[in-house]
Amino acid sequence: MRAATGTSEELSGLLELVREDLARSPGAVDVPRVARVLRRQGRVLGAAATLELTARVRDHVDGLGPLQSLVAPDVTDLLVNDDGTVWAEGADGLRRTALHLRPAQARDLAVRLATAGGRRLDDAMPWADAHLPSGIRVHAVLPPLSPGGTILSLRLPSARRLDLHALEELGALTDTARRTLQAIVAARLPFLVTGGTGTGKSTLLAAMLAQAPPGERIVVVEDVLELDVDHPHVVHLQARHANSEGAGAVDLTALVRQSLRMRPDRIVLGECRGGEIRELLQALNTGHEGGCGTVHANTAADVPARLEALGALGGLDRTALASQVASALEVVVHLGRRGGHRALEEIAVLHRGEDGLLTARTALRTVAGRLVDGPGAAALARRLDAGLPQGRTAPRTPAAGTAGADGPSDGRDRLREAVPAHRRERS
Repeated sequence: MRAATGTSEELSGLLELVREDLARSPGAVDVPRVARVLRRQGRVLGAAATLELTARVRDHVDGLGPLQSLVAPDVTDLLVNDDGTVWAEGADGLRRTALHLRPAQARDLAVRLATAGGRRLDDAMPWADAHLPSGIRVHAVLPPLSPGGTILSLRLPSARRLDLHALEELGALTDTARRTLQAIVAARLPFLVTGGTGTGKSTLLAAMLAQAPPGERIVVVEDVLELDVDHPHVVHLQARHANSEGAGAVDLTALVRQSLRMRPDRIVLGECRGGEIRELLQALNTGHEGGCGTVHANTAADVPARLEALGALGGLDRTALASQVASALEVVVHLGRRGGHRALEEIAVLHRGEDGLLTARTALRTVAGRLVDGPGAAALARRLDAGLPQGRTAPRTPAAGTAGADGPSDGRDRLREAVPAHRRERS
């Protein structure tokens, strides 16, 4: 009986044997199984080496395979390019790793992960978007759509739930921004979290929803499960893609309609990407306050145009969309990147002008690490003042002024409580 060395070539062969063994006898990838497979091949390893090899095999069969070694608490994304290079994004931004995947490795990993997430990925269906039981979000594209080779994008869940205080500690929010976001949730103002890809929209949305009173019921509708909300009463609805025969699809539009029958206190659309925006607006216009969602947009000023494009997919013309949004959505919370790090850039209020068109007016924006007023600051203050529960005021600070015990007398002073004077400047 010869000793096993644990080389890459041997590991590759062993993986196939373990997969065959799993097919014959389903179960866990553990030390007895690996030792049994080794014995069948006339190989032997010591106890410590067998344990190490078992961990490597388990990573390839149940985990992220060759990418598993890159998983760390601060890593949010793992990206495999068509040339086999592997990139990781963490606290220090996006960086290239020393790992390189062969074409067959990348394809096999992509197919296995898609299958684990219940999605088909092959030559007939060369792309897939899946969510693994571990919370990892997977997107994969195969040739010929990616001529150079398989492209794999993994979004890793945070090792811990980030609340608004944690985001403040990480530098994504200032103290005054956190207080303002808390006031928006307390006032049940309907809002959108916007930003580009990878700016932390879902993370911030989940953190804001965690501020909702525990007695509220939150219904989350998503295409792929992503929002992890630290709240005692959250239910999730997930869209279903069509099967290989093209049947059985359930889209977000249908799920938003179903959510209305589930006694929601807040309806959350994880990401607005199409005509489902029409259903969300109708829901928010029929007494369902405090609803929210995320939308891809480059700036807060671009949000109206983005909503118009989405509304068109749902059959709403520009005028109808503006009318719906004006009474259904109030606030835009926009995220971006500062020095490679995710951070709040702006809070804006949605406004329908005299010309009937929708605009986003800056209420607060981050400049050099400070939150400064914009032309929409007074409007945001009035909306917060009108929405906060009876007897409750926006967060107070030592710089709030000399308002009485019952709170400030007007909406503008209310915003001054949420945004300390020493951090504000007229833009």
